[in-house]
Amino acid sequence: MPIDHFGLGVPDVDAATAYYDQFMPLVGFVREWETGYRPTDWHGAQTLLYPTLEEGDYSRHRIGLQHISFYVPTRADVRRVYEWAKERGHEIVHEPKPFPEYHPHFYATFFLDMHGFMLEAVTYENVEDADA
Repeated sequence: MPIDHFGLGVPDVDAATAYYDQFMPLVGFVREWETGYRPTDWHGAQTLLYPTLEEGDYSRHRIGLQHISFYVPTRADVRRVYEWAKERGHEIVHEPKPFPEYHPHFYATFFLDMHGFMLEAVTYENVEDADA
């Protein structure tokens, strides 16, 4: 069974919505609900934003969410996400590069968003086929 949706707890839903309104279209999502996003083709998990009810900072190094990976069709899309994150001064965990230890065509970038969530843009585009 596929995952239907993810809920992210954020301290300021309005600020998070403004942020994700810019990011989500880069990875093939549109805003469908007041604080929720869906894949443009409806295939895949939705992402919903919820207000946090307790104080405290998020850490991907504690129990809980480690990162969210968004599939994009091409390496150019991965680089576009990377440039977007870099322009906003986000901490870049990994610049766009191949990760052959995961898959022969795995190409990704990782960064920390405004809440410290690690986000990834990944493609499995086979550049050898694209060049043929």
